[in-house]
Amino acid sequence: MVHGEREVLPTATRAEAAKAVTAFTTAYNKADKAYDNSLDAPYLTGPFADITAARLKAGHANSPSGNPDYVPLKLSDVKITIPRKAGWPRWFVADAKGNKTGNERWLMVFTRGDLGQRWRVAYVTLVDPGRVPEFETDKDGWAAAVPAGSGQLAVAPGKLSEDYATYLNKGGQTFTEGLYTSRERAGRAERARKPGLVTQFIDRPLTSGDYAPLALRTVGGGALVFFTTHHYEKQTAAPGTTVPPQSKDVQALTEGEVKQSLTMEFMSAEAALDPPGAGQVSVVSRVPGLTSAQGA
Repeated sequence: MVHGEREVLPTATRAEAAKAVTAFTTAYNKADKAYDNSLDAPYLTGPFADITAARLKAGHANSPSGNPDYVPLKLSDVKITIPRKAGWPRWFVADAKGNKTGNERWLMVFTRGDLGQRWRVAYVTLVDPGRVPEFETDKDGWAAAVPAGSGQLAVAPGKLSEDYATYLNKGGQTFTEGLYTSRERAGRAERARKPGLVTQFIDRPLTSGDYAPLALRTVGGGALVFFTTHHYEKQTAAPGTTVPPQSKDVQALTEGEVKQSLTMEFMSAEAALDPPGAGQVSVVSRVPGLTSAQGA
């Protein structure tokens, strides 16, 4: 008798993984066309579920009859990487070319918590083709999952969310310079103080349950780690001035009246290359999404 919670086994068959990608794409397109989150919610979880639900809520508020700019998502050149691991959750990564984002690859992480659940997408990150790493596989083509507490990497996967939140706030040497690190901090510094307006940022790690980090071993001993962070951005207008007008989507997600301040809440999904041993972590993708806002 095989005990799935102890045996190291492939997390899915290749056929069921391919079927899961198709089921997700179908549901995603139905929901996007109708601006109806109920049509794809059963196929989503984690940060991607939060970001998508808010996007569809705003879309429905501004266009109740559906998406006037609807173009169905089409995934091509789909490459599926399935790790061998013990216990739950089971998960795998699908890497595909999407028709909506130029040459960027869609890296999607599918998870499920037990045999009775359907496969759900927890992470969708967009990565330039040249930054998608080669995953380490065994002779049968199965990949290797890296535990959250692994001490073999520059940063344990379970610590990346906290370290990234700290970096955005204080800087440091943990991450390489780039669009999602040094340039993000520079952009924030520029926006922090403008005439009549102060913008404050709060960054928090998110590591439990459906937001847990997932890491896949890459060739050379490093890992590609998917992780989540949680953010707040508060704009406060000086007396006698007002907060700048927001887009229709932001307005649709805003509770209360915006008098002197607007606090926006974001969920963000990241993918990072975590080298073996020592060295700096490289964030290769960051996909943030507004989930709510509060006026005061």
